[in-house]
Amino acid sequence: MSMILDAPLELFSPVNVDEVGLIIRGVYKQVLGNPHVMDSERLVSAESKLCNGELTVREFVRAVAKSDFYRSRYFESCAPYRFVELNFKHLLGRAPQDQAELSQHIRICVEQGYDAEIDSYIDSDEYQQKFGDNIVPYYQGAKSQLGSKQVGYNRTLSLYQGYAGVDSAFTDSRLVDEVAGNSGGKIVLPSKGGRLGISPDATAKTFKIVVKGAKFDAPRRISTSEYLVPGDRMTPQIQRIHRAGGKIVSITEVA
Repeated sequence: MSMILDAPLELFSPVNVDEVGLIIRGVYKQVLGNPHVMDSERLVSAESKLCNGELTVREFVRAVAKSDFYRSRYFESCAPYRFVELNFKHLLGRAPQDQAELSQHIRICVEQGYDAEIDSYIDSDEYQQKFGDNIVPYYQGAKSQLGSKQVGYNRTLSLYQGYAGVDSAFTDSRLVDEVAGNSGGKIVLPSKGGRLGISPDATAKTFKIVVKGAKFDAPRRISTSEYLVPGDRMTPQIQRIHRAGGKIVSITEVA
């Protein structure tokens, strides 16, 4: 599968100018979610330190993830669950495994702050084992991982949007209901380019949402309801369900 970066970019010593340029572009693309970075937005000081050997790739990744660019696009502009799922994608190359992971990082963000949330990925044993000090983080979704659940593989692919996708285009979480319900969508791989996810264009699909909730005429009686919803109406429908006190059991693609 050539659509997902499956080969690492590694900075070797002594540093070569051309090679470090590739590393810098690779970090911006991966950590910032494939944006267009203007010259005025580049971290000139951190780039210089990387070139001079004063920073490792790991510390350059940390600097980019703590930059105003990243903070404004993903922390200040996105829903909290979207921010966390993108931190997993950008810094560990995968999707969150379960609700416990999501909740843990939401708590870190709320109780310890933005910098602590970023550090929790980069200082983790997982980051060290995968990328060490000199490898640019990359997606772990091109093949399933030994000891990992299949659903995690599907979710990682669902977060990936192809070479042209920009993560800041979506401010709402893409996985919160799947993770909360411990479910996973069917993956359809486009033949070239475009978004990887539950379908090549989810807005053109229809989804079935299964909901459990109390009957209005009998508060102690629990009912199960099903809703058939076009992809472009998913978010408002989910919001209505939550406002009504319903619990989403599953979301599946039906057409």
